[in-house]
Amino acid sequence: MKPIKKLMLAAFCLSLFLGCKNETKEATVVEADKSAETTERTGQAFIEDDGSAPSVLDIAIGSPDHTTLVAAVQAAQLENVLVNAGPLMVFAPTNEAFAALPEGTVEDLLKPENKDDLADILKYHVTPGNYSKEFLTKFKKLGQANNQDVQIEVIDGEPMIGGAKILASIPAGNGIVHVIDKVLLPPTK
Repeated sequence: MKPIKKLMLAAFCLSLFLGCKNETKEATVVEADKSAETTERTGQAFIEDDGSAPSVLDIAIGSPDHTTLVAAVQAAQLENVLVNAGPLMVFAPTNEAFAALPEGTVEDLLKPENKDDLADILKYHVTPGNYSKEFLTKFKKLGQANNQDVQIEVIDGEPMIGGAKILASIPAGNGIVHVIDKVLLPPTK
């Protein structure tokens, strides 16, 4: 029985050897595009799907008025949170709103050692749900993603979220983005 196994093994190896022709294939060299982004875009946050509405993150990334917010979301590594199924309601401060903070605040928050504080502030801008600006007038407060409440006050029929005015509302595939004129700061614990 052993000689038969050896003979079969030899035949198998011979057929493999003969099956592999001495072909030379031209190597393809792909050069890296020097203009490509240096930021690694991995994970669920960067899957492109042409068939669905943009996520709240896509809306922020596509807005020239929210570059500071996008930089903060990336520094806090919260991209994947903002592409989840939702529904999510994001109160998105404009670049002007961030510029109104005391000098140096944004720069300090973007430092790696302040990532947790930055994440807490950003989560204070996110609420589970998908409520229109008009519907928000029915609330006194909203529970935010950082487990704190933001107060809502109605002035002249307009909801003020933590003192911030809603400038625009943009529906998203996983919720809604309410553009606001002020950075919401969570109450101190």
